[in-house]
Amino acid sequence: MKIVIAPDSFKDSLDAAGVARAIAAGLAEALPEAELVECPMADGGEGTMEAIVAASHGQLRRQTVRGPLGQNVEAGWGWLAESRTAIIEMAQASGIQLVPSGQRDACRSSTWGTGELMAAALAAGAQRIVLAIGGSATNDGGSGMLRALGLRLLDADDQPLEEGGLALARLARIDAGDLDPRLAEVQIEVAADVDNPLCGPNGASAIFGPQKGANPEQVQALDQALSHFADHCAQLLGEDVREFPGCGAAGGMGFAAKAFMGAQFRPGVEVVAELAGLDALVKGADLVITGEGRFDAQTLRGKTPMGVARVAKRHGVPVVVLAGTLGEGYQQLYAQGIDAAFALVSGPMSLEQACANAATLLQARASDIARLWRSAKRP
Repeated sequence: MKIVIAPDSFKDSLDAAGVARAIAAGLAEALPEAELVECPMADGGEGTMEAIVAASHGQLRRQTVRGPLGQNVEAGWGWLAESRTAIIEMAQASGIQLVPSGQRDACRSSTWGTGELMAAALAAGAQRIVLAIGGSATNDGGSGMLRALGLRLLDADDQPLEEGGLALARLARIDAGDLDPRLAEVQIEVAADVDNPLCGPNGASAIFGPQKGANPEQVQALDQALSHFADHCAQLLGEDVREFPGCGAAGGMGFAAKAFMGAQFRPGVEVVAELAGLDALVKGADLVITGEGRFDAQTLRGKTPMGVARVAKRHGVPVVVLAGTLGEGYQQLYAQGIDAAFALVSGPMSLEQACANAATLLQARASDIARLWRSAKRP
């Protein structure tokens, strides 16, 4: 019997590899003879880089870069030497988790550190860069990232703009003469699970700005600043991509990647599944177990369990979900390739208790599932 274990992380509790280990331990208790294959997953947000590196046996590299508000942060990026592929997770350098909730500032936060990671990948000889852009603290249209790679943004006095999205309102000229020429030779893939445009009522500022610290007046100012930036970019490049689905992702990082790098957009879980070799692992399996912290109707929007289920169903393999909680509408997923779903908690328990005991709870529920599976398979 072969069981593939392909979960996402449980936020504030366990990373994807830790979740997979706990599930495997529970399965081994009841099915000691089973072949257990651990394949940590992610959907383009926080944890994507680590999941890919773990599943692909890649190399984790670290360096100090500029954080969202200018502070030094230690950020990691992944390197897959055989394919010369760099895995860059925006959350590592420009993530919202790097800024305490009371200090979040969508007007000033910058993606400069993500650009530094991309520069490191170029220096390593990357031929492909996978840019996972979930979990950002920024709303600068990717301008900080571009500046770290050599683009110059100048005001009416021909002086460099301050960092951050709000400063883009004073943009008078873009100088792309020093933009790293190696970008033209690299395949850029953006792993994201949103399709928002850059500007407007469904744009980066309106939809994501408030969670990054922007009040209603700042949201409006940021939206106008990003529109002004897009005007200048269109004039420079001869093409306006601000309405392209996904350009509003990560405060407009998608826009910068599309406009200046010709990036291709793919669902994050699809990219992770490909790099982790999930299709080959699932082929011939008897069961797939996946999971995430909260399993509900939002999972349909490209979250890990749905991506795993699509792969499993191509091979006719049943899929079971283990989740921290089962939220409203989770039953909809039963029509989309999920065969069963179970919550971890066994009784009244606070969120803090559940997070602290996630490994134990995962192991116990996995053991329960394995016992049921073994019983159902008896002649």
